Parts: sequence; C-alpha cells; structure tokens
Amino acid sequence: MAAVDYRAQTTLITGASAGIGEQFSRRLAALGSDLVLVARREDRLERLAEELRAAHGVRVHVVAIDLAQANAGAALAENLARAGVRVTSVINNAGFGTYGLFHEEDPQRLRQEIALDVMAVVDISRAFITQLRAAGHGFLLNVASMAAYQPNPRMAVYGAAKAFVLNFTEALWEESRGSGLRVMAFSPGATRTEFFDVVGTEDAAGGTTLRSPVEVVENALAALGRKRTPPSMASGRMNRVVAAVMHRVLPRRRIVQIMGRMTTPKTKPISA
Repeated sequence: MAAVDYRAQTTLITGASAGIGEQFSRRLAALGSDLVLVARREDRLERLAEELRAAHGVRVHVVAIDLAQANAGAALAENLARAGVRVTSVINNAGFGTYGLFHEEDPQRLRQEIALDVMAVVDISRAFITQLRAAGHGFLLNVASMAAYQPNPRMAVYGAAKAFVLNFTEALWEESRGSGLRVMAFSPGATRTEFFDVVGTEDAAGGTTLRSPVEVVENALAALGRKRTPPSMASGRMNRVVAAVMHRVLPRRRIVQIMGRMTTPKTKPISA
C-alpha cells in the first residue's frame, strides 16, 4: 500500500481540544491535512483551529458536540453534509476513564463512560466508513489503550471498553483489506494528558512512567504509515512486550492479581 498522502486528507478527529487529540490535530495540520475538530469545548476548538489555519494554511471545520449523546455519528455526518465537508479519514480519540471499586461507582457516570468509549466509536465509524472506503486513500484510527490487553481492577469498565475498541477495530481491519482504507487500533500507554485529572488520581497509571502526547502521536503515525498497516499497535517497545506477555505467557488469574496490585491506591486524589 502506498504511503499516506496527508495533503489529500480531510481528517475528522474526536477529542481534539486537548491531549492526544490536540497533538494529532497539530501534527496532521503540519503534514498538510485539512481537519474536522470535534469535542465539547467550542472555545478551545476555535482557538486551535485559528492557530492551525494561520500556521499551515489548512482548512479546519469545528464541531462542538457531546459525543456521549445518542446517534452522535449521524449528528456529525449531518453537520458536515450541511457544511459541504467530506472526510477521508477518521481518528476516534475521545474517551475518559473512571477509577474506583465498581460497586462504589456512580451508575450514571459509568453509562456516560460506555457511551463515549464504546458507542460513539461504533456510531462514528459506521457513519463514515462507507465514504472512507469510497475515498480509498485514507484511514480509520481508533484509539484503544494498554488497558485493553488485560482485566483492570478499579478501572473495570474502562479496560473492558478499550478491549472492545481493540477487538472491534481489528475486525474492521480484516473487513477493509483490499479497499484502500487503512484501519488500525492504537494503544497508548499512560500519557500526560487531562485523562488523570478526569479520573482523579495518577494511581490509574499503575505506577508506569507517563509519556508525552507528542511521542504517542509520532508512534501512531509511524505505525499507520507502514506499507502493511497492522490491525493494532501498542505505543513503544516496552508496551508491546507487555501486551505480548499478557496474551501469551501468564495465566489469567496471575494477570488480574498483578493488575490489582498495580492499581491499588498509593497517592492522594488530584484536587479539583
């Protein structure tokens, strides 16, 4: 497969107002891609859009929307159709996690987590995949997590949601072979973003070193740009080793016990 020509892309990025999504926006704009920036915080999106237009001369369309709402994909597609914008690539990056014992979690917050981390990914992928396949030169990149590779005590719903994203995307990779559409699930490790502010503690990182969004995005684009794009990729060599060990070496009982120790609270919650 030929290298990705980013100058020929119009890339929709969810969760674009901060963290990994913002860095994807900056990097793709620098590579020449037009953008559709999607998140709830319109003021942040507009500031970023103005900056990227001025710096790189790309077209940037902003959509402020809560992707946890029902039929988010259809709402996005209708917005872009009215604006005359046709996307060729999609990065499903928006998501959040919760941290705590499952029986103590707020049920409404868990429903929102599933809606954004699972349903929005499916809904947006379905809303746009036909036109992505028709374009035949873009990509669908769904951001999973290292949490996708094993059970995650105290982050049970988040880990399960990201496992869904991983398996869902790998299935689409197989379905899309020969269409010209690159499909990949990308799993960052713990990354220094607002994720931990939302979760409320860096204990959710399991004691691992936090990486920068710049490093994560460069890893993602390098994997996406391979001649044979893999169905999934973990960010960084050590994370790939960990993923392989979790799948092939340790018994499930041992894995969940290790993860339970890693996610046991060790620090005070992050103050609001």
